[in-house]
Amino acid sequence: MFRALITFLLCLSGVALSNASHAERIKDIGTFQGLRANQLTGYGIVVGLAGTGDDSLDYSTLGMKGVASRFGLQLPPGVNPSLKNAAAVMITAELPPFAKPGQRLDVTISALGKAKSLRGGTLVMAPLLGADGQIYAMAQGNLAVGGLGIDAADGSKLTINVPTAGRIPGGGTVERSVDAGFANSPQLRFDLADGDLTTSQRVAAAINRSLGGDIARSIDATTITIDAATGAESRTALMSRIENLEVDTADAPARVVVNARTGTVVINGAVRIAPVAVTHGKMTVQVDEKPQISQPNPFSKGETAVQQNSAIKVEQEARPMFELQPGASLAEIVKAVNAIGASPADLVAILEALKQAGAMKAELVVL
Repeated sequence: MFRALITFLLCLSGVALSNASHAERIKDIGTFQGLRANQLTGYGIVVGLAGTGDDSLDYSTLGMKGVASRFGLQLPPGVNPSLKNAAAVMITAELPPFAKPGQRLDVTISALGKAKSLRGGTLVMAPLLGADGQIYAMAQGNLAVGGLGIDAADGSKLTINVPTAGRIPGGGTVERSVDAGFANSPQLRFDLADGDLTTSQRVAAAINRSLGGDIARSIDATTITIDAATGAESRTALMSRIENLEVDTADAPARVVVNARTGTVVINGAVRIAPVAVTHGKMTVQVDEKPQISQPNPFSKGETAVQQNSAIKVEQEARPMFELQPGASLAEIVKAVNAIGASPADLVAILEALKQAGAMKAELVVL
């Protein structure tokens, strides 16, 4: 298992070192400010369940009364509808940039109370609100639930996946569009997904080479400003041209990622090691207790006694010390560690010690 991990890391190191810097489309490394999705949320009632609803949850009761009141039906005071066939749910959706009224959205439905399953349910029309509290879409439709829950008479249960959540493909309808604000802003701003000063400078240089002049400027590790004439049509054409330009991204910073729970270690190809010698071994202490019973002679006044008999054994695994030369690469690191037969847990300990000793110039991330 560990040798397979080492082989995989060696393959990754070969790819990383041979393709340390390669051309990427600008659209793949960031986005223009304003062109982002917006999260929508809502509260609703799912009806038509086969006795797997919320029973007497107050939220469901109020929701059902609200649904009934939309159609002029007023329930008598003190009368609560039976809710075994209904459930209170939260609705979530994502409004993409440039979405226009009438377009359809996929919505996700999740049970809010103690409903056992939403399978076979129908969401009653419910509004979806943005962060500003305004309604941007309406949702309604039949749920597609991939989970299944079954209860038997003797109390046994069987659950497959998650029966209390589902989706309605195309179940939302956009009612209001969001103004991206890019058409009349003083400048276009492009934000990198991963901030890097070198990449930011290269993006600005690539835009200037392609469009001419000095219209693009890198103002920090994340943002590039671009001078552009106002107007949605002209700016849309300019943005389309910019996002398809290719740029050589900067090498990733040296980083070692360790998952302490699973023992998984991922080292990128930029990691280098200063001169250092490493040894790693294990000591096992084993204590065996073999008490002996001492019986007195017949008809004597002696008493039965227990005589303790302990055996202590110490085993220390001998592993040779290995030396890493200046600037050792990922391939050399994993080769040396593999030579002493270190397990993934041992590798984690060695990497942490290298970092503490100042011999590994890399960011150590422990998950």
